[in-house]
Amino acid sequence: MTAEQIAALRRKVAWRILPLVILLYLVAYLDRANVGFAKLRMGQDLGFSEETFGLGIGLFFIGYLLLEVPGALLVEHWSARKWFSRILLTWGVISAGTAFVETPGQFNAARFLLGVAEAGFFPGIIVYFTHWFPAALRGRALSGLIVAVPVSLAVGAPLSGLLLDVTWMGMAGWQWLFILEGLPAVVLGVVTLVYLTDRPRDARWLTAAEREFLEAELAAEARAKSEVAKLTLWQTLRMREVWLLAGGIFAANTGGYAMGFWLPTTVKSLSGGSDQASLAYTGLYHLCGLAGVIVSGRVSDRTGQHKWYCAGAMLATAVFLAGSAQPEQSFGVVMVWLCLTGFWAVSWPAPFWALPTLSLTATAAAASIGLINMLANLAGYCGNHLMGYMRQQGASDRQCLLFLAACYGLGGIIISCVRTKRQSYDATNV
Repeated sequence: MTAEQIAALRRKVAWRILPLVILLYLVAYLDRANVGFAKLRMGQDLGFSEETFGLGIGLFFIGYLLLEVPGALLVEHWSARKWFSRILLTWGVISAGTAFVETPGQFNAARFLLGVAEAGFFPGIIVYFTHWFPAALRGRALSGLIVAVPVSLAVGAPLSGLLLDVTWMGMAGWQWLFILEGLPAVVLGVVTLVYLTDRPRDARWLTAAEREFLEAELAAEARAKSEVAKLTLWQTLRMREVWLLAGGIFAANTGGYAMGFWLPTTVKSLSGGSDQASLAYTGLYHLCGLAGVIVSGRVSDRTGQHKWYCAGAMLATAVFLAGSAQPEQSFGVVMVWLCLTGFWAVSWPAPFWALPTLSLTATAAAASIGLINMLANLAGYCGNHLMGYMRQQGASDRQCLLFLAACYGLGGIIISCVRTKRQSYDATNV
């Protein structure tokens, strides 16, 4: 194929695969994070303490751990289309069902089951991208996925603020928030089963020549990796870099997940404003993150410096977040710090998730991604439970922000120790 034909093929694949996958992840992230929005009214109505919320929010990640590695392997060896459809249908029903919890036990069970239902989705998507995108373009594709995080929260925060005042059919606004934001996942579960394509060889929307080119290109890449290092699963799990990546994302996500869930509460406390105003400020924070995601995928792919962009973004997040915690600042100044934090806080995942897939065989990469994401989600439990405990014990907002900044800083230091090779950028592949 000519360079022009290859470029056209890249665009064709990207437009077919990325919009749906980004939409799926947008809905997924909103359904896992909207409890932070609902908390502004839910806690008052149900009488839940800060520690109760911290535990319940964190239990989502314990449930998520159960199917991380099996989920990634199912995508590699079975069917991404069927696995993703099952995930969407079950998590949509459970997310909407959270509207009817009344006790801490029911809340904990709902959050745990939501994690079980969604387990394997994110690592499965990363493995799925290896079936469609060569290594040099994977960071760009992942940035397209990660862009769903700030978009879902930037849109979801003010939308949730409006839903909090809804009182239809005798139910509170926070109940309608869970119902109306959970049902789209059920619809998308059916769409995924019909629309998504597992591999290039199954794509009737490609020509025979295009299918053969993609299959041959990705097969050659897989063979090259196998020839360099034929690793067993056990050998993969013993690799130094796998555990450094796991440790780095554990540290960063301890701060990141807690920041995402507790930001509305923190902003309301610091600003003294209404629920709607606090969620609008939260949306502005995530809107800045959208710019960071777009920049990160392009720069890390163009330079090949995935590791250093990832580590640098984590450290920059730590610096700006610590700046927001300095005493005797007006809320306007604090929001400037937080907007800068928002830009960098979601700039690191796209280059980070390109790292495990660049030097491992397909099976080893699938297993290591699942393991790394297990640690990433364990951090979600630890960070949120710790934040709930700290707030219950009387820790100030600024003390909590400094704790989160320290987590990001540690993650950046760990990632900087990972040994990796620079990846070249081929402009003809764009």
